[in-house]
Amino acid sequence: MTTYKEIFGKYVKNYSSDPSSDAEGQIWYNSTSGTFKSVLAAGAWSAGGNLATARNNLAGAGTQTEGLAFGGFSTVNTDATEEYNGSAWTVGGNLATGRRYLAGCGIQTAGLGFGGRNLANAFLANTEEYDGSAWTGGGNLSTATRELAGAGTQTAGLAFGGSTGTATAVTEEYDGSAWTAGGSLGTARVALGGCGLQTAGLAFGGITTVNTAATEEYDGSAWTAGGNLGTARGRLGGAGIQTAGLAFGGLTTVVVTNTEEYNGTSWTAGGSLGTARYGMGSAGTQTAGLAAGGYTTTQVANTEEYNFSSLITVPAAWASGGNMGTARTDLGGCGTQTAGLGFGGYVGGNQSATEEYNGSAWTAGGSLSTARSTLGDLGTQTAGLAFGGSSNTGLSNVTEEYDGSAWAGGGNLGTTRTQVAGAGIQTAGLGFGGYSTTYLNNTEEYDGSAWTAGGTLSTARTNSGGAGTQTAGLAFGGEASTGKSSATEEYDGSSWTAGGNLNTARNAIGSAGTQTAGLAFGGYTATVNSNSTEEYNGTSWTNSTNLTTAIGGLAGAGTQTAGLAFGGRTTVPVANTEEYTGAFTLDNVKTITTS
Repeated sequence: MTTYKEIFGKYVKNYSSDPSSDAEGQIWYNSTSGTFKSVLAAGAWSAGGNLATARNNLAGAGTQTEGLAFGGFSTVNTDATEEYNGSAWTVGGNLATGRRYLAGCGIQTAGLGFGGRNLANAFLANTEEYDGSAWTGGGNLSTATRELAGAGTQTAGLAFGGSTGTATAVTEEYDGSAWTAGGSLGTARVALGGCGLQTAGLAFGGITTVNTAATEEYDGSAWTAGGNLGTARGRLGGAGIQTAGLAFGGLTTVVVTNTEEYNGTSWTAGGSLGTARYGMGSAGTQTAGLAAGGYTTTQVANTEEYNFSSLITVPAAWASGGNMGTARTDLGGCGTQTAGLGFGGYVGGNQSATEEYNGSAWTAGGSLSTARSTLGDLGTQTAGLAFGGSSNTGLSNVTEEYDGSAWAGGGNLGTTRTQVAGAGIQTAGLGFGGYSTTYLNNTEEYDGSAWTAGGTLSTARTNSGGAGTQTAGLAFGGEASTGKSSATEEYDGSSWTAGGNLNTARNAIGSAGTQTAGLAFGGYTATVNSNSTEEYNGTSWTNSTNLTTAIGGLAGAGTQTAGLAFGGRTTVPVANTEEYTGAFTLDNVKTITTS
């Protein structure tokens, strides 16, 4: 009998527990479970940057790293176009005709949008071509159609199915200027998925009078039956090519996360979407897919990326922690996720109470000497710093140092101020911005005993976020004279320079992390409390998983991969605590069986 060693030239490794990393296809024996295991490649969805405009029934085109989303419905039909760079969406040129239920194809710099329905519920034949910055009119479809599918390129497009008042089987081909008739689908249907090329198209799912699982393949002149989807559904997303297709999401009698991969003959199950939805924009390939927006119980802005890898990406998540002993807003915070410190704040009056977090519960610590709110904060649980703020006698310049049990006086701020931000440690701290009689842009540096003047912020602001160190600080968001700010600035120990803007302008924001790995969460936008979470990489912010509860005036601690949010205000001060775990990857370990 031939052995594994004789075939592959090496013995099977023996481990008491699965290794943290091993090569794809490598086999080992787990002596604890008594099983053979291997790392296998599989498809999985992970979170990408959110759309600027939440919407459903939009169209998509392009690739995972150069995507295009356009049209759709928010509270009205929209003409908005957004471009994706693999991590974040930016605004592109608007469609000439705002619409939903349209189809798209092509690439980011040569996109095609066609059909749909306008606000007056009229079906549309309009075609528009995108050049990477603006849309211009193209040749109209022969038949005004909505809820159709698209495939191909801007100069060789394919439109098929949809509704002209009833489900249609009509197929049309675009040559870059005009549409002509192609071969009809075998099954007339609306709200179907599509992908591929004009000469090698793929149609799947949709609604006849009921949801269908039917798949059809186009050869440039006629459609023929392919293998059925595992789950019959409509309003689903599609990506890829005829021999490597991807179907995801959609609506059966409920919204689904199902993903299926097509090999040119049959569909097999892939990794599930993180958010069940339908009516999304879709783009990309079977191994690098893109799903943007859609509808759950409302329009969403979520973006997800599909990748085929031996690594499984576990998305970022917030989870509930133990509640604070005292509900409060506008408090100070510092430390880590497992050793946090919360102090001061406001609930019915300025607070002096201090609490310490151990990763699961808060316990009382020594009280501040001066009760105050909207104060500056930095440091650790055993070496914290509180400065400035609003006290019962007015704005404060008081600084206090915490040693893990009690607060003692430190050197006073040079400028009396409230709503000041902080970064760094107790012996090398940074305080910046805030409010006295006006918005402030001055910075002060603390050496463990006294404050001295530092470089000036470019944007005077109050109630901003702060992270990092004295020589590598980060300021973001806040309230400026012009309103809520999205501005980010980076400090090098002497001066501030502009960084990438937040995606959501807000103040009273929670913050954690470093200059090159910052975390921003919650806060107040111009109209509502925010639950938005964003991660900074030293250049730009990307949207991550939202806080469970939209809260402003909260405190933050920890890092980008292990953050802590606590206190703040919804409609009243709260004691909520949430713990953040950043996205991470794991080997896709599978047990080998003989069945």
